[in-house]
Amino acid sequence: MEYRRAKIEGGTFFFTIVTHNRRAFLCEPENILLLRQGFKEIIREYPFIIDANVILPDHLHCLWTLPPEDSDFSNRWRLIKSYFSSHCDAKYKGKISA
Repeated sequence: MEYRRAKIEGGTFFFTIVTHNRRAFLCEPENILLLRQGFKEIIREYPFIIDANVILPDHLHCLWTLPPEDSDFSNRWRLIKSYFSSHCDAKYKGKISA
């Protein structure tokens, strides 16, 4: 499969992010708070506008607008996922295979 990513500076993008194995834990109150904190943390360093967010138990939908002259949404997602994974409770983390 060939993936193509739009590199549109200042563009508006729609994303669907799914949990590993579609585990349903995103709507837990502590995880909603953690997602908010993660977004705020990353937005401080790498600004963007959240036009819409929908959090469902096993996935989320997001609509973002990036600043002019910036098309790097993938780094923002990497940082948000990393923030969430490193701060979430151990009961939500899956087993890592060797």
